[in-house]
Amino acid sequence: MKQRQRLSDLKVMSNDQLEQELLNLKKEQFNLRFQRATGQLENTARVRTVRRDIARIKSLSAQKRREGAKLKQE
Repeated sequence: MKQRQRLSDLKVMSNDQLEQELLNLKKEQFNLRFQRATGQLENTARVRTVRRDIARIKSLSAQKRREGAKLKQE
């Protein structure tokens, strides 16, 4: 349920907002990797969630680019 809500929130974002969200998630992913390496990571499931959110944003961004390209061709 939370995943669908997250996806619907991402779908209404502009490309600039998606890029900003992607940047924020990549920073968080870096910090989580650093915490895991130093043994300070408490919520190990967050690594997986962030990784999937990054993939979700990249997929959605590519889909929007393809739709934009189709509109330009017509």
